[in-house]
Amino acid sequence: MILLNESRTRHRRLGVAAAAAGLLAALLTAGPAVATPDPGDGPAASKGVSRSAEAEVRAAIADGEIPGQDEIVHSANIEHLVNVPKDALPGTNSDLAFQGRYAFAGNYDGFRIFDISNPKAPKTIAQVLCPGSQNDISVSGNLLFLSTDSSRSDSSCNSTTQPVTEKSSWEGMKVFDISDKRNPKYVAAVETACGSHTHTLVPERRDVYLYVSSYSPNAAYPDCQPPHDGISVIKVPRNAPEQAAVVNFPVLFPGEGPDGGGNPGAPTNPGVSKTTGCHDITVLPDKDLAAGACMGDGILFSIKDPEHPKVIDRVQDNVNFAFWHSATFNQKANKVVFTDELGGGGAATCNAAIGPNRGADGIYDIVGKGDKRKLVFRSYYKIPRHQADTENCVAHNGSLIPVKGKDLMVQAWYQGGVSVWDFTDSSKPREIAYFERGPLSTTTMQTGGAWSAYYYNGYIYSNDIVKGFDVLKLSDKRTDPARKVRLGELNVQTQPDYFD
Repeated sequence: MILLNESRTRHRRLGVAAAAAGLLAALLTAGPAVATPDPGDGPAASKGVSRSAEAEVRAAIADGEIPGQDEIVHSANIEHLVNVPKDALPGTNSDLAFQGRYAFAGNYDGFRIFDISNPKAPKTIAQVLCPGSQNDISVSGNLLFLSTDSSRSDSSCNSTTQPVTEKSSWEGMKVFDISDKRNPKYVAAVETACGSHTHTLVPERRDVYLYVSSYSPNAAYPDCQPPHDGISVIKVPRNAPEQAAVVNFPVLFPGEGPDGGGNPGAPTNPGVSKTTGCHDITVLPDKDLAAGACMGDGILFSIKDPEHPKVIDRVQDNVNFAFWHSATFNQKANKVVFTDELGGGGAATCNAAIGPNRGADGIYDIVGKGDKRKLVFRSYYKIPRHQADTENCVAHNGSLIPVKGKDLMVQAWYQGGVSVWDFTDSSKPREIAYFERGPLSTTTMQTGGAWSAYYYNGYIYSNDIVKGFDVLKLSDKRTDPARKVRLGELNVQTQPDYFD
């Protein structure tokens, strides 16, 4: 392990070789075409890189400009407490949720429950085999929810892959009873149009509403027909989850034509995804507010009536954003951080060839009041450490670090690792801590790295696609006050009022 005192800005011209220039051209023309809604249940295949790119990676490692293969490096204010490798579930690790002393970790093969009462020694208490990408995960009370976004033979946990062109195929939401954490029970399934890539909880006292995000319809898919310009709203009665059902499909992008009124993408906006649904939504229940990352559009909407969300404002970035991926509010709800998943998470976009603005976060201020609020762009943030051309790297899932008067965030960047950054000044964001591993390979592009990195009750928890479950301890006077904030439950896309 190498302990670094300062965050390094790597000056090597990583990614400026001809092969990388070719990748840049492909990303500019194809945009996020690799971010498909039905990636299947197997691990992503490795892809070869050019000999010149291989040579650059080897030289950068030899010069100490990037960590060696699988080597761990981090800033001095972060301590890597433990890594828990995969066990019974070999698939891709995905999102995280928390409740009390438990962490719930999604995996394309199911989900895993950890007892994190001792963060230095998490204990696995349950592993549930229930295949179906993405297995995006959240919890509320005694209920656990899983998103299935790959075509399955049926809704059971014994299902097998089946072509999406077959009418009998199933995709959607699964519901589990986790009153006994050691023995979760599958209690309900709800099929949704185009499956469920992600979902977001809007919890009420008697019911839980789920906003289901999915996209990429096709006339050949019986259960995913165009236009698909909205989200599915599911209502789940807490006392009778078996009665869960879709209660609305609000159209967020009204317009004429087969694809509705969202971003048309190429050729009108080259390199930008056509909007055919949303990828992820974050809600602030205490403020009746939500932000949607919807492929080619970012939206702000009111959720005063959770069954009928109302769009307040919509923005596009047809210069630097390729695929609006996720959103995070600050505590005062006067800012939103949107992420851009350039290359669909499977490309090397954290290099000099791509630059500091593409594949970055976009920071927007929220100005005005009520239904007249507007999103106003302020700046981009991207990790300042160049990665190798064999490392998939782009902005991914993160959460606030709750410190009054500051806007601090921890965020996953796939093989770019975990970044802690400050956006208190919307126009001048800066990194204050980081953790990362060296490339999985120096000869091929292999998908890996941190899928999610979230702050929960004093620690950072990260789910690495390949390596497993990581626990980090952040020690910094700027973030230390957050240790006093304790939550009983955390689904990051259902942002709490940390100081209520």
